[in-house]
Amino acid sequence: MNEAETSSPEVAPEAPAEETREAPRSQGHLAIQPFVTYTLVTALKVISRLFYRGEYRWVGDPPPNPWQDIRLVAILNHTSLFEWLWAGSVPQSFIRRMARHGVVPVAEKTTQRPLVGQFFRLVARNVVAVTRKRDHTWKRVLDQLEGDTMVVMLPEGRMKRANGLDLHGNPMTIRGGIADVLKALPDGRFLLAYSGGLHHVQHPGQTFPRLFQTIRMNFEVVDIRDYRRELLERHGEDGFRHAVIADLERRRDTHCPPETTPSRG
Repeated sequence: MNEAETSSPEVAPEAPAEETREAPRSQGHLAIQPFVTYTLVTALKVISRLFYRGEYRWVGDPPPNPWQDIRLVAILNHTSLFEWLWAGSVPQSFIRRMARHGVVPVAEKTTQRPLVGQFFRLVARNVVAVTRKRDHTWKRVLDQLEGDTMVVMLPEGRMKRANGLDLHGNPMTIRGGIADVLKALPDGRFLLAYSGGLHHVQHPGQTFPRLFQTIRMNFEVVDIRDYRRELLERHGEDGFRHAVIADLERRRDTHCPPETTPSRG
């Protein structure tokens, strides 16, 4: 099976591109979408808890009500098509927010695939197909950042292979689009989700997952306004994007749980 990605554009100047418009959704589709998303993600949560043992911890002491006021989620250490298993770690209030206010940027090529594309289009209220450029498709994501929007991203933009590199043999760097989101969101909380990896469940190219494995993730919550202010004061406007990339890579390499080897189910 081909790789599916949520996407964040490269650190590159905006590139002119011929605009491709997504087909408009009917009012009936828009009305039913939150119910479908809530039902689907809840079902994924049940599947995760039935067939996998989750070990979830917080980095440091979590704030009171850590799942409230989240505006941005970054899942770090992207390794598998089965990232949806992390639905087993979240409360129902988080799933309700995904269904009503979630925005997920997904690689355009992924949304165009049969079945896989349809699945990804249903995991949040607004799933936005984006390219690898900072073009009109990325502007669609930024245009969604209002009200109670909650953005969920895998900011590496591609999956890590068993050798620790991406498909093309390159290091797993963070892409710069998440810095645009951090600048655009006025306040709220930034949830960092440090994955222990899912190669022991399903690695890229593997058709069927292994059941009854232990999956691990660590969480950390930071205040968006404080985080942005600190990096801007230290690095300025010109250095902000690179500072975000460097900081998230450091946090990922420090806080992700160790990779897990497959156990016999």
